Amino acid sequence: MYKLTLIIRYLLKRRITHFAIAAVALCVFIVVVVMTVMAGLVGDFKQKNHDFVGDCVVGTDSLVGFPYYEQFMERLEQSGLVAGMSPVVKNYALLTVVDHDFKLGVEILGIDPALQCRTTNFGQTLHFRAAEPERAFQPIYEPNALGCVWGIDMILPRNAQSQYSYGVRPPKLAVTLTCFPLNAKGAPAGAGSNLFRPQTFLYSDYSHTGIARVDGNLVYIPLEQAQLLCMSGQQKRVTAIHILFRPGVGIAEGTRQVADLWAQFKKAQADAPYSELLDIVTVQDWKRYRRAFIAPMEKEQALLSLMFVLVGLTTVFIVFVVFYMIVVNKRRDIGVLKSVGASNVSVLLLFSGFAFSVGLIGSCVGTLAGWLFLARINRIEQWLYEHFGWQLWDRTIYAIGDIPSRIEPEVIAIIVGSAVAACVIGALIPSYLAARLRPVETLHAVRT
Repeated sequence: MYKLTLIIRYLLKRRITHFAIAAVALCVFIVVVVMTVMAGLVGDFKQKNHDFVGDCVVGTDSLVGFPYYEQFMERLEQSGLVAGMSPVVKNYALLTVVDHDFKLGVEILGIDPALQCRTTNFGQTLHFRAAEPERAFQPIYEPNALGCVWGIDMILPRNAQSQYSYGVRPPKLAVTLTCFPLNAKGAPAGAGSNLFRPQTFLYSDYSHTGIARVDGNLVYIPLEQAQLLCMSGQQKRVTAIHILFRPGVGIAEGTRQVADLWAQFKKAQADAPYSELLDIVTVQDWKRYRRAFIAPMEKEQALLSLMFVLVGLTTVFIVFVVFYMIVVNKRRDIGVLKSVGASNVSVLLLFSGFAFSVGLIGSCVGTLAGWLFLARINRIEQWLYEHFGWQLWDRTIYAIGDIPSRIEPEVIAIIVGSAVAACVIGALIPSYLAARLRPVETLHAVRT
């Protein structure tokens, strides 16, 4: 009982204790705010990439592609693993706006919009055809023409609130895509003036995935047209098959089973023409397939976590100094306690409990302040922009909407636990020194 009484007394009457609580609260506040925002950005970016490609991708980095994809899709359908599949052709082209002096190198993605909507969130990214995404390549103003869908950042600017100025109808714009077709051996399909293959499309819709590199560089066209533009030969080829697993099929387990099916399929096609193209095909889950884009953000998050480990070490040092000063100033109390029978363990537990209380109170204050700040962070940023023209991220450049403010209970638990542990660790040496003090020495020091 006396331990609790002394702890409460130290908490209420020692100003230096208030300094320690404030230091812990400030550190926790900073970590809660920054880690919540960073975790939200990384999590949102991962989810957008997951939605963009589906659960699993069977594909190759080669622009030549691979054949027999339709037969493999039949095997996948019979396996009962998948809820959706979409073959795609990924390549590059020169985009030229008809009757305008505008040329741009772009990435093209040939898709079947109906299959792509079953496998990814393609339909949700459209603006004019969101209600009927299977008609994505039918221009509203000329339904019988051949259309294409642009990444939204290629044609529309964002304002400071990351909003776009959509028109009532898509602009009447004709573009020519010029590709460099390859045969199944990887050689140019033509020669001389036939080396390049152009095709004219009408602009039909925007696609807003929220992924900057996709929205600023990607043009979607029909799968058949992509095969004609980029590939030659009687054997149809694609560069990837995107897969969405059925509910209840885990991504890791589903990917493993697809890989087994692909190995069996490749073995069965060993004697077929151009079967060597199947050897360079890989089966990857969505995260591994998009690792070139996701890994940099994960590394930034890891480096940020490392920086906050250093902040935690600073907290340990602050608590150490505070408790050392308390022990020095409370030698008489320690001497009295030990003279009436308090053991070394009791004194150690007293100061460790005091450190635990400082850490817990400081963590709760910091967490509450962080929660209140995050709940208003977007309004605060909006106010700063309106009065001072300042934003944390310039929305005209970065594909970011609202600043993430959702606090994850697991993250808070780790932060609070780490802060309390840092306080207890910082108080260990002063607590040990207090426990080692001898009553005669402390009381004699006070009398002299």
